[in-house]
Amino acid sequence: MTSTPTRRSGHRSLSNLAPNEIRTVVDRYRGIHEDSLEDRKKQYKAMVRSYYDLVTDFYEFGWGRSFHFAPRRRGETFRESLLRHEHFLADQLSLASGMKVLDVGCGVAGPMGNLARYSGASFVGINNSAYQIERAKVHTRDVRSLCSFIHGDYMQIPGEGNCYDAAFDIEATPHAPDKTAAFREILRVLRPGACFAGYEWCLTGNFDPKDTEHLRIKQDIMVGNGLPDIPSTEEVAADLCRAGFELLETRDLAHESDPGMPWYRALQGRDFDIRSIPRIPFGRFLTNLVLRGGERFRLVPQGTAAVSTILNCGADALVEGGISDIFTPMFFFLVRKPRVSDS
Repeated sequence: MTSTPTRRSGHRSLSNLAPNEIRTVVDRYRGIHEDSLEDRKKQYKAMVRSYYDLVTDFYEFGWGRSFHFAPRRRGETFRESLLRHEHFLADQLSLASGMKVLDVGCGVAGPMGNLARYSGASFVGINNSAYQIERAKVHTRDVRSLCSFIHGDYMQIPGEGNCYDAAFDIEATPHAPDKTAAFREILRVLRPGACFAGYEWCLTGNFDPKDTEHLRIKQDIMVGNGLPDIPSTEEVAADLCRAGFELLETRDLAHESDPGMPWYRALQGRDFDIRSIPRIPFGRFLTNLVLRGGERFRLVPQGTAAVSTILNCGADALVEGGISDIFTPMFFFLVRKPRVSDS
């Protein structure tokens, strides 16, 4: 993360933005978050693209290939919990060889690769970041026959309807400016009777919109994670129904961690090992310090430390949201597209 960015393959990321671009992208991203909610929603493509241009390399450095959280079990490593969380979705959807599955907002395809190895199903990932798709192809080389990608927007999925046997979303639709419209588009491309499952970032029933501290935590989570807004669990369930899905199950998996093993533990530094250093408070502080020094001596481009600062603020807010139980990154839902005879 301390090398000078260079151009590669025409894709935009922190590692290949020109030195004078990083500060511009950071300023543009921050500016969008200073706009109104409606303006943020209108600019969601630019906001999300700018966000992942800036943070993908940081995420892979500190988090690995699976950009999500998971409930923890005692004796389970951080990476084991992520894998179990992914397999849970595969089991809920009964994924198997011969199925065609849509990965909504596939990121760098860490979960997709794991689910292809686990289930033998074929996957199509949609992502509006060309750089992340480039990384995804690297991470799925061993299962390339089962994994393909669409550079596009899940608000307007290319192709005809009724063509996927299942769909899943791992913390991707929180970026959607209109969840009902996003879910309705996923409904369109699923075959009748097919299921859609995922994890949403939500405010819990403990969130008080009149509490200034709650509002500050919510805002910091939004800025630190490229979100136009954060809905409540009830709102997400209602959006799924409004889109036309049959609701089979919803529950907050954040409450299913073992005692003393909360989902935000990975950000607290309570299960220290060498690989955890980039994501714990001390490691994040050290990374920021090194980047600031690197900027001063022109070893890294101006603006790189600002990206680290945005992520650090977001990480601290996630921990605060988890401790106060006003926020969850794993509101689980399982829904089904009605069969023709049901509609």
